[in-house]
Amino acid sequence: MVQRLFLGNFEIWALREGYFYLDGGSMFGVVPKVIWEKKTPADHLNRICLATNSLLIRSDKGNVLVETGLGENWPAKFKEIYAIRLEPGLKKALSLAGLRPEDIDFVINTHLHFDHCGHNTEKEGEKFKPTFPRAIYFIQKGEWEAALNPNERDKSSYLKENFWPLLEAGQVELIEGDKEIIPGVKIVLTPGHTAFHQSVLIFSEERKLFFAGDLLPTSAHVGLPYIMSFDLFPLETLKTKKKWLNQAVEEKWIMAYVHDPDCFFSLIGKEKEKFLPIALKEWPEGE
Repeated sequence: MVQRLFLGNFEIWALREGYFYLDGGSMFGVVPKVIWEKKTPADHLNRICLATNSLLIRSDKGNVLVETGLGENWPAKFKEIYAIRLEPGLKKALSLAGLRPEDIDFVINTHLHFDHCGHNTEKEGEKFKPTFPRAIYFIQKGEWEAALNPNERDKSSYLKENFWPLLEAGQVELIEGDKEIIPGVKIVLTPGHTAFHQSVLIFSEERKLFFAGDLLPTSAHVGLPYIMSFDLFPLETLKTKKKWLNQAVEEKWIMAYVHDPDCFFSLIGKEKEKFLPIALKEWPEGE
């Protein structure tokens, strides 16, 4: 599944790798099930369906891919636990946008949890190599260090084969703080989910689009209390959400969601101090 819109000089593609399931209570933290289940129904195991969405940014300055999903290197038991379905898979979704892996110039991972960087690499024989052979991968230095030295709580979220081969291939650039990687595509720090989580702000001709990563994994998480139990620093998440959502409302940004199975993009509204996702009624194509 893919969806396209135009943002000034950029051609933006939302790419769907597939789906997986996580515990609903963990996804919504302190919000009671009787409330969150109205937005996102759970299955008999209390899991909710999530998507793995990537963002492709095309311009004459290069092709940028934000997030690489779950990848394909999973044992059968893991696939069963998380009910992983690659439909159609990242490479196939990329081909629907007219590109091959070798056409990607830059890759951005918001962080290095397995469901955001799984297709950074692919297995060739007994070794892993970068999936995108020409790309520079941008990762926060602090996130990289956390991934290499995880604590007991985080260990299962970081898989070395998803990122270490990038360093061996000389294709990773570790950054510290905000960075504009091409004109109009800027990485910005958005701490909370992890200490060095990053998001992507795209701007052209006075229009802006924000890919929030796990700061706002789905459109349901636009509500301020909707913060995942997975977040290492939930009060920092709250502070970060307020900052960026207020700016999104004031400047009428388009928001892009990494895990929403029904909504790639929305606008953001505010009523009585509550933030709300607002559907895009018309896709701004060809403006």
